[in-house]
Amino acid sequence: MELLRHTNIDFMKYRKFWIIISVILMAVGVVAIIGAFFGFEPLNFGIDFAGGTSMTLRFREPAKLDDLRQLLGAAQIQRLGDAKSSDVMIKTPAARNVTEEGSGERITAALDRKYNQGQAGKPDLNRIGPDAVVQILLKTDPDHVAALGADAARTHYQAMADALRTERNKTGIFTGWDNVRAVKGVSPAAAAALEQAAYLGDYGVRSVESVGPQIGSELRTRGFLAVALSLLGMLCYIWFRFELRFGIGAVMASLHDVLVTFGIFAALRLEFNLITIAAFLTLIGYSVNDTVVIFDRIRENMRKNRRRPLIDVMNESINQTLSRTIMTSGLTLLTCLALLILGGDVLRGFAFVMTIGIIVGTYSSIYIASPFALLWEQLFGAETKGGAPAVKGGAPRSVSNDEPATTTPAARPRQRPRSRSKAS
Repeated sequence: MELLRHTNIDFMKYRKFWIIISVILMAVGVVAIIGAFFGFEPLNFGIDFAGGTSMTLRFREPAKLDDLRQLLGAAQIQRLGDAKSSDVMIKTPAARNVTEEGSGERITAALDRKYNQGQAGKPDLNRIGPDAVVQILLKTDPDHVAALGADAARTHYQAMADALRTERNKTGIFTGWDNVRAVKGVSPAAAAALEQAAYLGDYGVRSVESVGPQIGSELRTRGFLAVALSLLGMLCYIWFRFELRFGIGAVMASLHDVLVTFGIFAALRLEFNLITIAAFLTLIGYSVNDTVVIFDRIRENMRKNRRRPLIDVMNESINQTLSRTIMTSGLTLLTCLALLILGGDVLRGFAFVMTIGIIVGTYSSIYIASPFALLWEQLFGAETKGGAPAVKGGAPRSVSNDEPATTTPAARPRQRPRSRSKAS
C-alpha cells in the first residue's frame, strides 16, 4: 500500500535553512544538559535523580490538594486519576541532616495531626504491617488458642494478618470495620479485638519510595552516559553496515532528536526520571530505524546509476520512501498519543518524549540525516581530495563501497588503415 505515489519533492533544496533551524533548537537541549551537570537545574528532576521520598496515599474521601499543599509546605502533590480519585502522590525533596525515612515520618505525622486527631496511643490498621497485627492478636488472644502453644497461636493469627494485608492491598484502605469483618479468614472475635485495640485512619499508605541524594546523582550520570553510549554504538553500526558518511548522518539525526526533545521537555518542566531515560533510548532506536530505511534505498539507487550526483540520488530515495515514512510514523504517533492521553501520570513522561520524538525524528530523517551525510561527503569525501571530479557545481558523484573512486574508460586499440587493391 502506498499513500503517495510518484512524488518529486526537492527536499535537499532548502537543506541549509533547515540545518540552521535545527542547530538553534539543539542549542536549547545543550544548555539544559549543561545546567543539569553544573547546578543550574533547568530540569524538574524526579526523586530518581534528585533524591527524596515519594509516597502514594489513598484517602477515605477525595482530599483537597490545596489543603495538603498548605499543610506539607514544599512537597510536590498531585492527584492520581480524575477529580473524584482518592489517590494522591506526595513527593518531598532530599533535605540536609534528614534521612529519607525521616521525610516519610514527617509527612505521616503532619497528616495525622489533621486527619487522625484523638487517636493517640492506638495503631492505625490502615498503615501497620502484619507483624503488628499478629502482636495485637497474640496479646488479646480473641480465639483462645494460646493453650495450643506459642508457635501454633502465632501461626493461627499470622494467617489472619496476611489475609488483612492482602485485602488492604486490593482496596488501598479499610473504610469501615464492616470491611474488616468481611475479610475471609478473620474470625469475628479477632475483628472485634482489632476494633478495640486499633483504629481506622482516614488515609492509607499504598507505596513509599526513597532515594538518597548521592544515589540520585549517580543514577543521573549513568542515565546520560547510557544515552551517549547508545549514540556511539549507532555510529559504529551504521559505519559498518553502510559507510562512514551515512553513519555521521544517522548519528547527527539521532543527536538532533534527543537534544530537541530534551529542550522541549526541559522548557515544559516535566518530571525527569528513569522512565524518561528509557524513553530517550527508545527514541534513538526508532530514529535510527527510520533513517536506515532511507539510507538503504539510497544505496540501492547508487548501485543502479553510479555516475549520478549523490544529491539527486538522495532526493529520489527520500521521495520513494516518503509513503512508508508517513504511514509508519503516523501509526506509531497514534499509539503514543493514546498513551499520553490515557496512560496516566506514571507513563506521561515516557509518552510525551515518544510523541514529540516521533514528530522530530520523522523530520530529521529527511532534513538532517541525508544533508549531513552529503555535507560530510563534500568536505571529506574522495571526490574533494583529488579522486573523481565533482559533478553539477560541486555535488559529489555517488560512489558505493564496491566501486573504485575513479574509473577510466579502456583505451581503444589503434586500427591500421585498410589498403585498397587496384582494380584489375
